[in-house]
Amino acid sequence: MAYLLALDQGTSSSRSIVFNESGEIVALAQREFTQIFPQPGWVDHDPMEIWRTQLETAREALTKAELTANDIRAIGITNQRETTLVWNRLTGEPIHNAIVWQDRRSEPACAQLREQGREADILQRTGLRIDAYFSATKLQWLLDNVPDARRLAEKGELAFGTVDSWLIWQLTADRRHLTDVSNASRTMLYNVHDSRWDETLLQALDIPPALLPEVLPSGAHYGVTAAELLGGEIPICGVAGDQQSALFGQACFRSGMAKNTYGTGCFMLMHTGEHFHVSDNGLVTTRAAQTATGPEYAFEGSVFVAGAVVQWLRDGLKAIPSSSDIEALARSVPDSDGVMVVPAFTGLGAPYWQPDARGIITGLSRGSTIAHIARAALDSIAYQSAALLQAMSRDAEAAGGEALRELRVDGGACVNDLLMQFQADLLGIPVLRPAMIETTALGAAYLAGLTAGVYKDKDELSSLWRVERTFEPRCDPAHAQELMARWEKAVRQACTD
Repeated sequence: MAYLLALDQGTSSSRSIVFNESGEIVALAQREFTQIFPQPGWVDHDPMEIWRTQLETAREALTKAELTANDIRAIGITNQRETTLVWNRLTGEPIHNAIVWQDRRSEPACAQLREQGREADILQRTGLRIDAYFSATKLQWLLDNVPDARRLAEKGELAFGTVDSWLIWQLTADRRHLTDVSNASRTMLYNVHDSRWDETLLQALDIPPALLPEVLPSGAHYGVTAAELLGGEIPICGVAGDQQSALFGQACFRSGMAKNTYGTGCFMLMHTGEHFHVSDNGLVTTRAAQTATGPEYAFEGSVFVAGAVVQWLRDGLKAIPSSSDIEALARSVPDSDGVMVVPAFTGLGAPYWQPDARGIITGLSRGSTIAHIARAALDSIAYQSAALLQAMSRDAEAAGGEALRELRVDGGACVNDLLMQFQADLLGIPVLRPAMIETTALGAAYLAGLTAGVYKDKDELSSLWRVERTFEPRCDPAHAQELMARWEKAVRQACTD
């Protein structure tokens, strides 16, 4: 039996999972780490705490599995994307805390780029819209605000990386400075057509090229771990940003295949094959995780508030004692009886892009109860995801792609049967929940396993993918359209001052 170790470095915790060659979990370890909020809108992480917790969980997972480094064929890394780190190449010390993807401190720099009329050019080069979400302006902020940073960067003494690069640097004895195409494509500095750091963008943001890591395919040899860390050398053979890794873990290898991750927010990706397409419907285009040197792309859209609306019911309205109670409360009524919840607590993301929208509840009557509101809140997750998928379908059709035949799902909220059934009803296509919902870590393990020779090809990985339950649409298509029309009306109300 071959074993693979996946390092899953997330926004709130570091996890390590040992998988066997069948894609089954052998052992799992997890550590939360500190969230740092220096001032409103700023979010930091301690790079050394990220590294320490990740190493601790890797050691714990091996111990739980009763395995040694010699039993592990390869390591795969998946990570929170866009989070930006800079460290000294000589000392290995970070020059500042990591600036997290959620951080908004570099919005003024983004506004300046928009004022310069660079939006269309950046979209065409990178597939991304100008936003503080991405790494480029975070890196620019570090160079401009950390004393002596720019001088040291220009001398080649500093290294920039997203979290994957930081972990690779720490894990490898020879301090390799690398990233993969999926993470590079989230920086707003990477030309997704030419597969290189874009000189025009580096000049526009005044970023020295010497800072940047070498970019490899997601499935590639990234070096070996220093023997003293895990009790022996283990090759690192796969790296991908978390959402692209989940797409890979769901075996969505062909154009037109899509997955949706139901977490605090929702992240939906649709594989679009080997050709780059700019979205006309509010999505971004990103590089998919890949094992070959040729490019593969995906459309991506984000729902800001998904599972977080359940947390609001629990903590804000005190409607349920725990998140797991939402399904029973929502099931206590046949439907929402016309109530709509638009959870625009932090504005609306794709496909609306309405940052000033605010949450509303509409359609209340004298007969409305907390159960109807709970049902409407749960429904809102499916409505937002349906709007996102409809936007993706329009983009895919415009690009000459195939119509979506099914949606594969993962993430904590996908275990809610009521939500998944309503999602299938709105979409009019089957919703498939896999037996293994830890698809982010699994994707990294699969990438590593392919490179290390544990698996022959992607067809073998597709054969390992198993459905736990299929939710077939039960709703009349005309009624589904009527429901979506009600949702869009509620969204317009949420966007009205």
